[in-house]
Amino acid sequence: QPDPGRFHTPLAEPQRSNGLPEAGPEEAAEEPGRAPAAEPVRFGWVKGVMIRCMLNIWGVILYLRLPWITAQAGIALTWLIILMSVTVTTITGLSISAISTNGKVKSGGTYFLISRSLGPELGGSIGLIFAFANAVAVAMHTVGFAETVRDLLQEHNSLIVDPTNDIRIIGVVTVTVLLGISLAGMEWEAKAQILFFLVILVSFINYLVGTVIPATAEKQAKGFFSYRADIFAQNFVPNWRGPDGSFFGLFSIFFPSATGILAGANISGDLKDPAVAIPKGTLMAIFWTTVSYLVLSATISACVVRDASGSLNDSVAVGSAGCEGLACALGWNFTACAQRQSCRYGLSNYYQSMSMVSGFGPLITAGIFGATLSSALACLVSAPKVFQCLCRDQLYPLIGFFGKGYGRNSEPIRGYMLTYLIAVGFILIAELNAIAPIISNFFLCSYALINFSCFHASITNSPGGPGWAAPLRAPGPLPLRPLTWWAALIAFGIVIFLLGYVLYKKPDVNWGSSMQASSYNMALSYSVGLSEVDEHIKNYRQGPQCLVLTGPPNFRPALVDFVGTFTKNLSLMLCGNVLIGPRKQKVPESWLIADGHTKWLMKRKIKAFYTDVVAENLRSGVQMLLQAAGLGRMRPNILVLGYKRDWQTVPPQSLEDYVGILHDAFDFKYGVCLMRMKEGLNVSRVMQAHSDPSSMAGEQQASTIFQSEQGKKTIDIYWLFDDGGLTLLIPYLLGRKKRWGKCRVRVFVGGQINRMDEERKATPQTHPGPPSLAPFRLPCSIRRFEELIAPFRLNDGFKDEATVTELRQGCPWKISDEEVDKHRAKSLRQVRLNEILQDYSRDAALVAITLPVGRKGRCPSSLYMAWLETLSQDLRPPLILIRGNQENVLTFYCQ
Repeated sequence: QPDPGRFHTPLAEPQRSNGLPEAGPEEAAEEPGRAPAAEPVRFGWVKGVMIRCMLNIWGVILYLRLPWITAQAGIALTWLIILMSVTVTTITGLSISAISTNGKVKSGGTYFLISRSLGPELGGSIGLIFAFANAVAVAMHTVGFAETVRDLLQEHNSLIVDPTNDIRIIGVVTVTVLLGISLAGMEWEAKAQILFFLVILVSFINYLVGTVIPATAEKQAKGFFSYRADIFAQNFVPNWRGPDGSFFGLFSIFFPSATGILAGANISGDLKDPAVAIPKGTLMAIFWTTVSYLVLSATISACVVRDASGSLNDSVAVGSAGCEGLACALGWNFTACAQRQSCRYGLSNYYQSMSMVSGFGPLITAGIFGATLSSALACLVSAPKVFQCLCRDQLYPLIGFFGKGYGRNSEPIRGYMLTYLIAVGFILIAELNAIAPIISNFFLCSYALINFSCFHASITNSPGGPGWAAPLRAPGPLPLRPLTWWAALIAFGIVIFLLGYVLYKKPDVNWGSSMQASSYNMALSYSVGLSEVDEHIKNYRQGPQCLVLTGPPNFRPALVDFVGTFTKNLSLMLCGNVLIGPRKQKVPESWLIADGHTKWLMKRKIKAFYTDVVAENLRSGVQMLLQAAGLGRMRPNILVLGYKRDWQTVPPQSLEDYVGILHDAFDFKYGVCLMRMKEGLNVSRVMQAHSDPSSMAGEQQASTIFQSEQGKKTIDIYWLFDDGGLTLLIPYLLGRKKRWGKCRVRVFVGGQINRMDEERKATPQTHPGPPSLAPFRLPCSIRRFEELIAPFRLNDGFKDEATVTELRQGCPWKISDEEVDKHRAKSLRQVRLNEILQDYSRDAALVAITLPVGRKGRCPSSLYMAWLETLSQDLRPPLILIRGNQENVLTFYCQ
């Protein structure tokens, strides 16, 4: 499977860092006697994942709450709670296995897996709350340990202060000792976990032995009668009691005991081979702990009744009158305390039932110590590891301080201290049942997103998708319901807030997430779907698709801003660039500069694509763009380019190519939009766009008139020919934008006097307009126009026809005397139009006029450019010359 990680430079590799800069070859050569750096500690799948996960799953709930949950819910529903929890964790285990086998896994555990799969938005938010949930879990397991110690002190009348404050004191001291073990390093922490694992195994064996030992009178007084079918039958059905006496209330208390499946993945940076260790260790841990939970709940429910007084004086003869309950048949009368709900013992009342049942009680106490301390230690290590990776990715402000690592394993000492402070804060609550629901929602959110990561990567069919566990094509379980409504609201609120922040900041990272693959799939699907939709005038009106000949976009920012203004969020804008020169030289240059131009557009907030082609000359390159640009229905239908100001001084072939591009556009069914500004469009003289392509996005952005508020000016439209309405459409779309919204649109219609009334009816919002263009009353001479065309004239009046033909073949841009006379009316029309523009639109914000078109092969290119020059010269506002391809684009043409 392709590894997305090799396509980007990681921000940090904690597992390979010793916290100091690595020595280069020169330094190593200078210090031959220097001892090599110590290798970091690495763990296999048993020691690093399976044992760690089993210890974290076998937490305080196993010893202190599972018998109580069984008494409340009964064996049947308790098994359902266990199996529901295991279903969640098993699917999550398969998902995390699939993700961990898909590429290189580094430190960061759950956060690393989610963020590299779903992207920084979801990964960052879940990483933060998952680290916080692990810090709170430290408090939960420590409080469980402190409760056990407190109960022992209470039995011997040796309380330090009072029951509640004793939990706080013992909890703070315990978490401080655990912090010391963690700071000593992963090797010492691993040795402590092995010791805890052996203690728990011994306590389990001790418990199972105790269930088959005949019950003493003291144990019978506390409700233990060894295995009996009638006790099993009574405890098989639920008996809800207290405020937590509901199915989902008990589920919320039990579920954290199944959440330790990520303990191994959370130290992924300390594993020898995470891709092997995480799947094997996690799934084996889930299997064995599930068996232990089922066995424990079934065995203790078959041995212990729900209520018992603990008093030896409550023994009675079998069948005594006034005795109620199952214990009566066993020689004990617990009726009085059961009715008053004051019994101190029994499954429903005594949290230390396992200790009472076992063969040797202190071993169960040792097991509780081992389970609670190992789980607390695992969470105390997991939280800083996850948080360190999140800090190094710099997705959120003010947390980078905690990303620093120390020692050969890059230990997050600062993260340890932060986790310690959070844990101490929650230990002071001193109530296990209040802490457990808080973290249940956070863990459920994390599991849901891990499952969704695998599911999302599978449905996108990305080549870098999940590996062997991918057949689970269903999304993992979301939180089954709000376990505690206020805790659920807090969890969702925090996730949404953190998600919104990262979406707003848009961090510059590329992790090859499945969200990117999904975006591609959606874009491809919609693009293909557009092919099934017939074009319609209303859709064209919604947004003309523009191919803009910008060259390097930062050379012509005004042209980019103009088109970007009316296409933004509406239609396609494609910036085209023709690289002229040898292919071997220009193709590498194309690869080098394309990314820089795209980033420049993004920084300017222009929603456009950039594309370039390599060609021998400009015209052939533009022909390639005209034919190949776009995808399916998303193809340009308007060619936008700048006016060629230097047409009089450039080589004649360049002039021919420019005019030929306009004719090519019409041949390929494009509309044409040509833009001229008084100060020009090309700002390349003051920029060095190709000197350093990587710095294009960082260069200072040139400001243009299209970025500023236009105020209460006018947009003047001179609609001289019916080209389908494109001359009206583009200024209309521009006027809908905020910066141009205060401008008044004026439409001037040219033509014969007797036709103007009809055209006004077709366009009711037209301006009364200037005098008709028909009379051509010219107040000045056309000497200036004659001077423009003089260098391009053949002056063939006294030459024979053969000579003229020969001159025209070699110089097609030359103008014959016959052509001057033939097009005199059209030439005078441009002179007159310029005068009208000067009179009526001198103070306009923008002038749009129908582009005159010379017949291909009948009008020399120099004469045509002289018309455009005459029409647009000496104008202060920006001028756009527009000509449609005779395709109707206005809605009043459609039915």
